[in-house]
Amino acid sequence: MRPGLIDRPTCNGYAGTLRAAVIAAILAGSLLGAEPVRAQVSISTYRNDNARMGQNPNETLLNPANVNPTAFGKLFSYPVDGHVYAQPLYVPNVDIPGQGRHNVVFVATEHNSVYAFDADNSGAGPLWAVSFIDPARGVTPVPPEDVGSDDLVPEIGITGTPVIDEQTGTLYVVAKTKEVSADGVHYVHRLHALDITTGTEKFQGPAVIGDTVFASGNYTYVSGPSVDGTGDGSINGRLFFNALRQHQRPGLLLVKGVVYIGFGSHGDVSPYHGWVIGYAAADLARAPVLFNATPNGGLGGIWMSGAGPAADTAGNIYVISGNGTFDTAAPRTNYGDSFIKLNPASGLSVADFFTPFNESFLEAQDFDLGSGGAIVLPDSAGSVAHPHLLIGGDKQGILYVIDRDNMTGFNAGGDQILQEVTVIGGSCITCGIFSTPAFWEGKLYVVAVGDVLKRLLGLVGTVRRDRQNVGGRARGAPRRPVRRWVPPCCGRRVRTACPPRRRPMWAPPSG
Repeated sequence: MRPGLIDRPTCNGYAGTLRAAVIAAILAGSLLGAEPVRAQVSISTYRNDNARMGQNPNETLLNPANVNPTAFGKLFSYPVDGHVYAQPLYVPNVDIPGQGRHNVVFVATEHNSVYAFDADNSGAGPLWAVSFIDPARGVTPVPPEDVGSDDLVPEIGITGTPVIDEQTGTLYVVAKTKEVSADGVHYVHRLHALDITTGTEKFQGPAVIGDTVFASGNYTYVSGPSVDGTGDGSINGRLFFNALRQHQRPGLLLVKGVVYIGFGSHGDVSPYHGWVIGYAAADLARAPVLFNATPNGGLGGIWMSGAGPAADTAGNIYVISGNGTFDTAAPRTNYGDSFIKLNPASGLSVADFFTPFNESFLEAQDFDLGSGGAIVLPDSAGSVAHPHLLIGGDKQGILYVIDRDNMTGFNAGGDQILQEVTVIGGSCITCGIFSTPAFWEGKLYVVAVGDVLKRLLGLVGTVRRDRQNVGGRARGAPRRPVRRWVPPCCGRRVRTACPPRRRPMWAPPSG
């Protein structure tokens, strides 16, 4: 395998310049001497839990006293074979056949490989590794020129963060491949279910999500889901999943025995639509459940800068769509630029939604509502009248505070949600919020493009700026040097628990 590259995209979706020949995701405090930090709980999904709040309440060892430039840093690194966009995951005490028990970090690359590394011992090497390509047989990652976009370079493979089911010891991951055969060039998305102890396939996997042949400007849909619709790329009233144009960017969601997968696009190259596709985790051969955001229109991709769909305790699923067709009046089938609540109990039907009053402006200007992900807040964050809150931001730099029990739909005369908070002004297609907020003990943390990390206090009609920025300065305060790990844009914030008022905030770049 060739040397790997860590690559984090800039806020406009283009590949960034942070590159290295290793994956350096294993950090610890040198104050602990020869003994490395051993994580206390698993990290099995994007941002730690399905609410996507970015909390790790079980972390008690790391705190601002030992997370500092002198006592905290890289312990060691491992080589990988491609760029890493997916968040690494972690499971402790995994019994690897013939190798004993290990704390394991799982890493997926754009070269379509998945690695299991020992999190504590660099000398162990990969515990196992699997590859989903076979160049000798014409199976490779997808070149960016094939999709007509350089959002991802130099190849497209695994982009969305996998998800792990600890009960069954299974890692679910989606890989995209280009497959050249005698009957044409196929573009294929597959859902793999891997045993976390060996990397072998499970549960009738892999499942072919979609297989599309593209030649001379024409698409042949070999296999894949379809829905009724007359939207972009439809054929005789049927809209098919286009495996070349669809991009699996969001993290995967596992809830109530179903793996949900979101899809957007590569650089807005049509025809594409926002899709959510759900597979039975224990049987990938079963027909999936489907949601299409714009079956009678176009676009409406679900990408959310890599954030996974969120879910509440009842199993309802929340996504935010990007610019695309929206129906201003009922009956609605198209939900571009919308917060969408999906009910799995009725086949991923739309249970409720919110669309800003200026949706047509957002769509025309490419000011995606879904440039970041949504978080489901605990009841303690709300009020007696509005205990169930949902929050997410957009390219305008606005945070939307929404009642999940009454998302208020679309109102041309003005939005009727609980509150809208401008985090940063200056709308443009590469401005605003390209990240998912974090929530901790009644405070909301958010960073926008070109801005500092900000802490907001209070919710439900009283959201306001704290007197101090986190990693910045309060308005009117004197400038002073600060130590922070907050990038200038695209942060993915995670809070870890420790003694009161001493909680580190992690903000690696994202996109």
